[in-house]
Amino acid sequence: MKVLKQWAELETPFYAYDRQVLHHALQRAKTAAEKRNYHVHYALKANAEANLLQSIVEMGFGADCVSGQEVECAVESGFAAEKIVFAGVGKSDREIRYALENDIYCFNCESLQELEVIDQLAASMGKVARVALRINPDVDPNTHRYITTGLEENKFGINVWQLEETLARLQTLNALQLEGLHFHIGSQITDLSAFRNLCTRVNEIQRWFFDRQIVPNHVNLGGGLGIDYDRPAASDDPDFEAYFSIFERFLEPRPHQSIHFELGRALVGHCGALISKVLYVKPGIKTDFVILDAGMTELIRPALYQAYHRIENLSKSGQPIAPKKYDVVGPICESSDCFGKAVELPQTERGDWVAIHTAGAYGQVMASRYNLRPFVPAVWTD
Repeated sequence: MKVLKQWAELETPFYAYDRQVLHHALQRAKTAAEKRNYHVHYALKANAEANLLQSIVEMGFGADCVSGQEVECAVESGFAAEKIVFAGVGKSDREIRYALENDIYCFNCESLQELEVIDQLAASMGKVARVALRINPDVDPNTHRYITTGLEENKFGINVWQLEETLARLQTLNALQLEGLHFHIGSQITDLSAFRNLCTRVNEIQRWFFDRQIVPNHVNLGGGLGIDYDRPAASDDPDFEAYFSIFERFLEPRPHQSIHFELGRALVGHCGALISKVLYVKPGIKTDFVILDAGMTELIRPALYQAYHRIENLSKSGQPIAPKKYDVVGPICESSDCFGKAVELPQTERGDWVAIHTAGAYGQVMASRYNLRPFVPAVWTD
């Protein structure tokens, strides 16, 4: 990545998005999914930047939402209502009513009480709500403990031992239509064997329903496909073909069942970078500190769960300068406001431009106003 001429007058920090990188990832995912007649819903929680969403709408994907505000954003951005799914463990009455008013495709329900509430609200509005049961498969995704979602210890989903009670109660909820089954085991999964294990577990759970003469119309396998943070310029990452082929080989759906996925990071992670400038270079005991004008308020992932992002000094890119190790930190009054320790960079100086790569997912969308800092803008390049 280079410092572009059109950035010269911009105030840092800001997010820079590459339209070509985004379109390349979207097209590869679409090609691999359509070959198998799979349906992809984009997970808005990864990034809800307006131009990015427009590109995804134009590609024909659906939307995966985990809040009422995301449902509203999906509707207003042009996602087809029949392609919008609404998950989340804590849907409010207002959020449920809005989704019902807009006739979204499906609610992914995570508890018996939630099913009862949606039934009551739908009945009061004279509607029938399509629902999928989010079932906790108890599959280890081999990822960071903060981003696992499919273990029994997690707050997400209905446990298998609750299915008999849930199914019995469903028979009495006349404003609900059981549409599908939903599974999601975690995020940033790079060991594809976890998805094979998921298939095995889903097959077992599906047979439990089949034995009771229940064949849901669809199976939603969630998302979680990880990306390579070491290689932000890799045009073939992630490998959508290998990902979808796992489900093609090991999932055992009934002929009429449609297969759905909820991809986020895998589609948008590589297209964005956080661009910042060096404010100061401060001597330290073991390594010097490079203090940026961007902080955890702009990109919280490293502070929140020790996430790695490749950091590049754009001003010295390509120059044959002996590298030096720095702790790259931000200006926020927290010791956790650190992007990387002992990061190898060329000799770095005040005013140098710095890129924190692979920040297209869970970057700008997770920004905060802590220390009363303003939200940073987005810039698009080709």
